[in-house]
Amino acid sequence: MRFTARASARRIALAALMGGALLGGAGVAPAVASNATPASADAKPVYSDAAALGKLMFFDPALSASGKMSCASCHSPEHAYGPPNGLAAQLGGADLHQQGTRAVPSLRYVLNRTPIWTHAQAASLSERLSETDNAPVGGFGWDGRFNYLHDQASFPLFNPNEMANKDPAALLAKMQRAPYAARFKEVFGQNIFADPTKAFTQAMYAIERFELEDPSFHPYTSKFDYYLDGKVQLTAQELRGKKLFDDPAGGNCASCHIDQSGVNGAHPLFTDFNFQALGVPRNAELKVNADPKYFDMGLCGPLRTDQSDKLNCGLFKSVSLRNTATRHVFFHNGRFHTLKEALRFYVQRDTNPDKWYPRDAHGKVDKFNDLPVALRVNVDTTDEPLTRKTGERPVWSERDIDDVAAFLATLSDGYDLKLKTVK
Repeated sequence: MRFTARASARRIALAALMGGALLGGAGVAPAVASNATPASADAKPVYSDAAALGKLMFFDPALSASGKMSCASCHSPEHAYGPPNGLAAQLGGADLHQQGTRAVPSLRYVLNRTPIWTHAQAASLSERLSETDNAPVGGFGWDGRFNYLHDQASFPLFNPNEMANKDPAALLAKMQRAPYAARFKEVFGQNIFADPTKAFTQAMYAIERFELEDPSFHPYTSKFDYYLDGKVQLTAQELRGKKLFDDPAGGNCASCHIDQSGVNGAHPLFTDFNFQALGVPRNAELKVNADPKYFDMGLCGPLRTDQSDKLNCGLFKSVSLRNTATRHVFFHNGRFHTLKEALRFYVQRDTNPDKWYPRDAHGKVDKFNDLPVALRVNVDTTDEPLTRKTGERPVWSERDIDDVAAFLATLSDGYDLKLKTVK
């Protein structure tokens, strides 16, 4: 992979900033005046009028072509706003039989701290050729193509594989029939639906405000959070896992999934918002992969169309690892279905490639088979532990994998402090 030494230095600097709740560069629409009231003593969420409407829309299946799929169908609050099952990609469309093309990411934590898409290039061509380009960073989605939450929120509403509305007019017609239509008019104006463009804009703004204001999107109630606050101790196994996770000569996980507190003690999100090409094996569970000419190349398509640089092909965002132990589908194409399986791939990809990739007609392991042959050079083989050779010992043993999985389990929200580990 080309984003190595200089990019890593920038990544460290970026991580220091991302550790704080800095919204100046985040993909958040400017706030507008609202009628929000101070939080009550019982700590229940208190929403602005827009956010309250956004919550109703987020959970409303009537806003889909099928009438049975809401935003929460794929982003389930009971599953850290991630998928409620282990499907590689969720089923949607007008008949709920249309498979998506990517695994559903969690919406928890990253919504109010994700920087906008940036890919600043070196000043001179000679510098770019002799050293390295700046690493792309930020944006919402696996390929970072959405700079703002309201843009991201609109995509599933019209995606034929998801909520499958034909156009904004079809969505607004459903909204006008919704039980909250009158309230929508009260908040945004009695004649709001007379201006379809404005009505749609305000609807997306409402969803955005719900995702930002509801504390369930950023609860910080994991064991690790309480550990950082000095309220609980990690077990010996969890501490071993953290050490393996942090070791730059071993798992090197923390180089992308930052686990250090940021400015003002802000708890880490376990992502640097950068992009990586890990060479995840092709997933036969995805129907689109039945076409041998189809490749999901992340930054350079097919969903993202503004990054034609072939050096970016195969790069996907490093997602937050918070609540990853609760998931049943991993990586952008949903290739793996258990956390330990995903960890094994990470450390054995190069030492035991025959475990992960098929053989071609000549009996050779078809490594990095989910990218065209000419673009497989983009896959990271320079950062640990992705530098190993076939037959070498993986950096982690099975016990190590168990320990890292135990550490990652401390990132799951809802930890009961009554169970705290005694020093």
